[in-house]
Formats: sequence, structure tokens, C-alpha cells
Amino acid sequence: MDAASDLYELRARPDLDSPVLVMAPEGWIDAGLGGAGAVAAMLEVLETEVVASFDVDRLLDFRSRRPVSHMLDGVYTDLVWPKLELLAAHDLDGRAMLILAGPEPDHQWRAFADAVGELATMFGVRLAVGLGAFPAGVPHTRTPRLAATATTAELANQLGVVSGTVEVPAGILAAIERRLTGLDIPTIAIWARVPHYASSMPYPGASLQLLDGLTTVSGIRLDTPELAAAAAATKEHLEELTANSLQHTALVRQLEAQVDAEGGEAGAAAADRAAGQTEATEAGWGTLPTGDELAAEVERFLQQGE
Repeated sequence: MDAASDLYELRARPDLDSPVLVMAPEGWIDAGLGGAGAVAAMLEVLETEVVASFDVDRLLDFRSRRPVSHMLDGVYTDLVWPKLELLAAHDLDGRAMLILAGPEPDHQWRAFADAVGELATMFGVRLAVGLGAFPAGVPHTRTPRLAATATTAELANQLGVVSGTVEVPAGILAAIERRLTGLDIPTIAIWARVPHYASSMPYPGASLQLLDGLTTVSGIRLDTPELAAAAAATKEHLEELTANSLQHTALVRQLEAQVDAEGGEAGAAAADRAAGQTEATEAGWGTLPTGDELAAEVERFLQQGE
């Protein structure tokens, strides 16, 4: 067995018709748990079958991803280890899917990427889609906007991109993308923008939009009513918080103007930002709070509601 095949145990080999591979490894850039929430919502509504289990003893550092010990009345009853699995499923229209579920590996990234590539080839994957989210200067009152990185401009432009040259520390998705590119499997990563002041809390609105983006690029359709309800409830909580503070309201309005101006002339956003600050000052609201200040207020608000 080669190094890649040695990292997983093939548990089943269902007959899948050109499946889409969906990936959102836990532990990397995922503001508001956007990607993790999307996968969790998928797993709640799909019937899945484990097709491959990865060797977590070799891939994970259990000091940072510890197993969970269960006890009842002081007696140990179970020890649950982290899992890293490849699951098979079908969407509402019967389209085949593979879902890579579990934490981002701590070790052997290149061998793991080779293993995913080997499995993708084995099952005839037609497209690989990564899901994630990042904090941005956007308000909760707007539908989260998506951006994409992909192996081709044609694929990325289906959802829009972050323009210019960007260099960031890479996650395992980047390693898998490079391997799949070498196997001629198109790959796209979909990213949701999460309000920076809400990025440390679950933000299901981002997860909902990521699933919408998945539909756009792959045709995969899912019905996730509980996720939609959670997104609406989170928005309502944030509305309640910001409505109680003129400063917070002013910040949200400023972000709204900034986002709405995107796509226009370069000076429009800057003018709106300046106007928002002037309006707040003239109204006697004082200096607008920073994103960190509002984030701290959001956290306090949520703790009070528990």
C-alpha cells in the first residue's frame, strides 16, 4: 500500500454518478462557523454512508484535539475519538455527493491531499467545493456576500472574487486543491463574508449563503429549514442589540452604505464612510464604536440571554 492509501480504510464503494466533493475542515479560517455550520446542516438532513475513514492516530495531534471522556455517576462509560471521514449522500434531486467531514489534519498534509485525490479519482468526482467564511466590514442587515477562489477564472467568476494579489497562510483546502488540479478535477472554495463584530459567534446566515453558493456552482440542492430559522433568529438578536444603542446603529448604517457602494466609483465608499462619521458626530452620538467594541457588546448581550 502506498503512503496515501495507508492513511484511510475504504469502508464502502457505492455506485455514485459523478459526485460533487464538499469540504469544510474544522479548525481553519471559518468566521462565525460558516463552513462548519453548512456541513452540520447538510448532515442533519441527508442520509449518509461512510465510504472511507482516515487514520486519525497519524493525522491528528490529540493534545490539541482531545477525545471526549463520558462519565455517569463517576464511572467512565465511553471515550469518543475525533473522526475524519468521507461520507456519501444524495441531494433532493438525487445528485451524488461526497462530504469530507472532520477536523483539519495536524500532520502529513501532502499525503492526506494525495489520499483525498485518490478517493476523488476512485469515485469519479466531477467538482470539488470547499466552504469557509472570513470576517469583513459588512453589516448583519445585508445578506452575506460570497467570494470564490478556484482553479480557473471561469469557475471563480460564477460567485465573484476578492480582486488583487492576496497572500495568506494556507489551510488544508489549498493542499487538496493543488492535488486535485494535478488530477484535472476542477476545484472552487466558496467564502462568506461575516460581520467582523459577529465573527466569534455562530453566524448561520453565512452557512445558509454558502449552501446557496454550492447550489450555484454545482447544482446540489438541499432543504435546510432549521438553518434558515437560526439565521433569522440570529439577525433578530443582533437587531435587538444594535437598536438599543445610537452608536451601534450608526456603525451599522455606515457599513450598509459602504457595502451598498461597492461596485461604484472608488471614492463612493470613502465618502459614505466620512459622511457616516460626520452624521454621528453632529447628532451628538460621539465617536463610532470599533468592530472589536461592538463584538464585545454582542458577546455580553448573548451571555445575558442565556
